[in-house]
Amino acid sequence: MDGSNKNIKLWYSLELESEAGAREAVEYALMEAGALGTESKQRDDELLTVLAYFDAPPERELVRTVLAEALRIYELPTSAVRAMNTREIEDQDWLGEWKKNWQPVKTGRFVVAPPWSDIPEANDQVVIRIEPGMAFGTGTHETTRLCLAAIEKYFAGGSFLDIGTGTGILAIAAAKVFPDARIEAIDTDAQAVEIAAENARLNGVAADIEFRVGSVGVTTASADFVCANLTADVISSILPQLIGATCGRLVLSGILDTQFEPVRVRLHECGVSELLEIMTDGEWVALIV
Repeated sequence: MDGSNKNIKLWYSLELESEAGAREAVEYALMEAGALGTESKQRDDELLTVLAYFDAPPERELVRTVLAEALRIYELPTSAVRAMNTREIEDQDWLGEWKKNWQPVKTGRFVVAPPWSDIPEANDQVVIRIEPGMAFGTGTHETTRLCLAAIEKYFAGGSFLDIGTGTGILAIAAAKVFPDARIEAIDTDAQAVEIAAENARLNGVAADIEFRVGSVGVTTASADFVCANLTADVISSILPQLIGATCGRLVLSGILDTQFEPVRVRLHECGVSELLEIMTDGEWVALIV
């Protein structure tokens, strides 16, 4: 090998073939497995190719495990993913190219944009700048948009609790709208908390949000507004704690429309007989309690 090639950065591409309807589940799983970015290419009406990029060889068994869990959450068969291949690629600034394709996302008065965007904060528009990294934290997913819509409609200041904060987008939104609010953001993933804190610094609200690693429990201070953007099974398992931490509005997001009824039944078991509102975006549902 020519010595001049020794310093060339190698990236690793993981390519999956899946059914078109499994795109969100596959992209979510790949990001959970440590991908730095994903892109999807529609092959025909039924199939698509999803490419994920890693800075180290991906652990195939880990990918298989998180794929199986994602397909279960999205209520899809394991046959929805057809093939998986890995290859090395030389540094072609693929991350830069991928960033070019990420456009700002507008939800009501909130605009979620990358750090390099020149969108101004004007005309009551609140710009939240998020460094790309985790797919469910860039404002592009329906569950995030539903939570932002609920914050705009129902959060009136006071105290705010973001459970499963991810990249911190919801806590940052609350801090930007109500700088004097008491805001706490928690996640069981220590890396997610680091990312969220960095994004808060990027938006100038780091001092306004308390980030910590953990979950909701009896020691969690109750809040006027609680956002739980999780999954239906996690929400159901910790619903008593979520209700106990709420002294105002509770937003439950990350629920597919097919999972609505079991969550509603679980709410009834926990003493909640009425919903303030049911918000929908595509096949996703958010419940306002």
